[in-house]
Amino acid sequence: MKRNEQLSNLNTTTEWDAIIIGGGASGLGAAVDASTRGYKTLLLEAHDFAKATSSRATKLLHGGVRYLAQGDIALVKEALRERGLLERNASHLAKKQVFVIPNYKWIDGPFYTIGLKFYDMLSKKLSLGKSRHINKQKTLEMLPTVEPKSLCGGVIYYDGQFDDSRLAVNLAQTAVENGGTVINYMKVIGLLKNDAGQICGVKAKDLINGNEYEIKGKAVFNATGVFTNEILNMNDPNHKKTVVPSQGIHLVLDKSFLPGDNALMIPKTSDGRVLFAVPWHNRLVVGTTDVLVEKPSLEPRALEKEIEFVLATAGQYLTKKPTRKDVLSIFAGQRPLAAPDKDGGSTKEVSRSHKILVSDSGLMSIIGGKWTTFRQMAEDFIDKAIELGKLPSKECKTVNLSIHGNVPASQVDRSKHNYIYGSDIPAIQKLEQENPDLAQKIHPNHNYTKAEIVWAVREEMAEKVEDILARRVRLLFIDARAAIDCAEEVARIMAKELGHDADWVAKETEEFKTLAKGYLLVNY
Repeated sequence: MKRNEQLSNLNTTTEWDAIIIGGGASGLGAAVDASTRGYKTLLLEAHDFAKATSSRATKLLHGGVRYLAQGDIALVKEALRERGLLERNASHLAKKQVFVIPNYKWIDGPFYTIGLKFYDMLSKKLSLGKSRHINKQKTLEMLPTVEPKSLCGGVIYYDGQFDDSRLAVNLAQTAVENGGTVINYMKVIGLLKNDAGQICGVKAKDLINGNEYEIKGKAVFNATGVFTNEILNMNDPNHKKTVVPSQGIHLVLDKSFLPGDNALMIPKTSDGRVLFAVPWHNRLVVGTTDVLVEKPSLEPRALEKEIEFVLATAGQYLTKKPTRKDVLSIFAGQRPLAAPDKDGGSTKEVSRSHKILVSDSGLMSIIGGKWTTFRQMAEDFIDKAIELGKLPSKECKTVNLSIHGNVPASQVDRSKHNYIYGSDIPAIQKLEQENPDLAQKIHPNHNYTKAEIVWAVREEMAEKVEDILARRVRLLFIDARAAIDCAEEVARIMAKELGHDADWVAKETEEFKTLAKGYLLVNY
């Protein structure tokens, strides 16, 4: 997947069947769906794939225990089915995760056990395991650092876990392998309309070389998440607001705060939210919050009240109490929730299910949803274009589609840091064998190698230091200080691959360090 090759496709195609704006979960899913059906497919992303919301998830593939409690059974059933499909179609990234809900009131045991048995039943054949009640001793075995005072027991249930931005990269590769074209750093700056006022393409600007393009297409899909309103404004400045951004934050801690492989789930915190503490890449991810914000942001920052809430709640349930100085990285993301019909102040009133909107001009926009259901969202999106007569009818092929990198689960060795590459592991190892220098680590405390940087540039369309340290390897998200320390080294390796000079290295390094300091709670 090379950017210059993808760019050349713009000059050789006079009209695309499907033009997709946005390279997050819903856009990349749509690109895979459309390209596998045989449509001439183009995806344009203004920044890097999964730059915003889609790299900042809680890393869970889940039906949503919380949505079950709210009675949204259809959404839970859909998500549980899709969770099972993704575990099969991307086994190198998606896996079963054991969760334990500690019970501090005797009634919690039977209450959550009954609810989660229903959760299991909705999973049907794609269930990951049976929920069950466990005693206090077993709960402490599974969660060694959980607060023992007043603990009555616990409830075990099973959900899925994955690496979000790695899946995004693999979806881009899958689209390309099926004939699609995907281009990052290509910003849509306008919409093309015919004499009848119908959308017939887009205007786009290459943010790397400055070139502008007018691109014709039969169907244009707006999959820009929290930035949906920006594209709708291009189409009609008087449109109704359709997306409400809801912010969630995560604190990343050392594994010593919750040793082992099991995750902690608090179903009802002091203000009625759900809190997770989940092992991920040998760290512990704790979150999330759910706060409506006024405006979408590409680099959202955690609010002080969110930080205090997560630290206080984690400290309430863990014997080792986390403080600000224990936080290795903090990241915030914004969910693109479908706006309610009436103005409401609570995210509980805002739908988590996805909606497809069709403008009078024929522009199609998808809002809401989550990573777990990205495949179904994409199928519905493309089906909508067929229903509107914009594309010829072709059957969806993604239910059993193996995503780039997929290997049988039995072959995935999660004790090694490079398991995320799946079937690409031998090619990266070959780079290291051919050039021993590339086998060296980019940071002494982490196992990422120089070969992974070279691979990300040559095969995964990484253009900036941030692309690599935030989304190809996840160093910014698991140890922001380490990411800052190795930024210049990464820039030098990239410059050699991309043909950039020393000025580029200095500029990229400084840009990344400025960005990365926003992931620290204590000054660097």
